[in-house]
Amino acid sequence: MDKKKVIIDTNFLLIPGQFKVDIFSEIARIMDEPFEMCVVEKTMDELQRIVISAGERDKFAAKLAIVLAGQKSLKRVGVSRGRESADDDIVSASDENTYVATQDAILRRRVREKGAKVIGLRQKKYLAVMG
Repeated sequence: MDKKKVIIDTNFLLIPGQFKVDIFSEIARIMDEPFEMCVVEKTMDELQRIVISAGERDKFAAKLAIVLAGQKSLKRVGVSRGRESADDDIVSASDENTYVATQDAILRRRVREKGAKVIGLRQKKYLAVMG
């Protein structure tokens, strides 16, 4: 059986620094099938930009996200084509074997249209697969 992809977007990687939620153990808790955690390259670029230009709280969250992404050896997926956004790359990499971890309502709708499932943060405390 193929592993499912769990693609984690930028705002989701900021959750550990912002809300003190361990998104990695939470994803492991809610997934009932084999999976690998992934990011698109542009997500890492966005985190670097936040470190450079954001306020202190977001800067801390972005630095933590970069460290965690390295520690968890997140697989890089999706090929960036020109000026497309990280969201466009996530949508391109999504299919019915994909879960996308995001808080972005527009991105949620777009990946659902491609058959992907969505993982979201509930009550700033825990993660859930959204209906």
